[in-house]
Amino acid sequence: MSTSTTRTTGSQSTQPEAPVRSPGGAGKLPPRAPWIVFGVVVAVALVLRLSFGTNLALLVVGVAVGNVALLYGWARAVEGPRKATDRLVTAIVGSAFVIAMVPLVSLLFTVVTLGTNRFDVEFFTNSMLGVIGEGGGAYHAIMGTLIVTGLAAVISVPIGVMTAVYLVEYGRGRLARAITFFVDVMTGIPSIVAGLFAVALFTLFFGPGVRLGIMGAVALSVLMIPVVVRSVEEMLKIVPNELREASYALGVSRWRTIVRVVLRTSVAGIATGITLAIARVIGETAPLLITLGATTGVNLNPFDGRMASLPVFSYYSYTQPGVPPQPGLDRAWAAAFVLMLIVMVLSLVARLISRLFSPKTR
Repeated sequence: MSTSTTRTTGSQSTQPEAPVRSPGGAGKLPPRAPWIVFGVVVAVALVLRLSFGTNLALLVVGVAVGNVALLYGWARAVEGPRKATDRLVTAIVGSAFVIAMVPLVSLLFTVVTLGTNRFDVEFFTNSMLGVIGEGGGAYHAIMGTLIVTGLAAVISVPIGVMTAVYLVEYGRGRLARAITFFVDVMTGIPSIVAGLFAVALFTLFFGPGVRLGIMGAVALSVLMIPVVVRSVEEMLKIVPNELREASYALGVSRWRTIVRVVLRTSVAGIATGITLAIARVIGETAPLLITLGATTGVNLNPFDGRMASLPVFSYYSYTQPGVPPQPGLDRAWAAAFVLMLIVMVLSLVARLISRLFSPKTR
């Protein structure tokens, strides 16, 4: 009796267990289900586009909504409401990303396509002095932009970094709160206000009607300083306090700890923040329009007379293209393309700096 019972129990224990079904669902969609749904929706959108000429922007929104709805309905019918809700949220996030990328990709495509029409040697070596109609270039504007933006960085980066160091390492009480408040206020200042401030400041010393390259640098620094302060401050805050305490325990002074430990640890984030600040101001038109003015010749001295800049050059080339208008429009798009390339180069330089100077983990 005991032997048979033991065999029965053993035979029962060796039987495979019944499959556990997921709560709320009995099946599972194929791994490529999201791509299948997306392909079907895109195919329908293309048919509508070719057959009825439906607006492209409307089709993009329709593809996003249709993809989410179709995937959710399929998942709910096969996998149940719980898994379908998870797929719904994932699809919404993915669709939001795609919608956000559409204007960016469209902008890049438009600028590159139209900007390469005048992307030649003459555009980078000649100015617009004496040029009417076709020809000419933006050499004077490129050099003006680099000089003015470089001066703005020279003014803004030390002030912004030292202010952030004070707020994180030293700042306590009312003064620190006041500085934080004014930095927040300056972050939202319209760019035209910064230009008017620079004009008013230099008018006090040089009289009305003065236009100098350094005025544009001061105006851009007003916009750049709060961005540098905020980005550097956040980078310094994430440095672990254990590093500071270990340095103090070894007898290292406070200022040396800040320079050799805190700033060195956060140099990658600081370089990225400074790059973002420069990219924030390099394309500003309004403050440069009223501080630098406009000129068709080359002026590389920021302390003597008007200077050209790429944003102002692009603005005048687009609003006053001349007759025939096409050469002016081509110059405007080429100037915008050069601005984008400068920002891209700055981003690459920031990544290189962060890779070279950031602390090694090995």
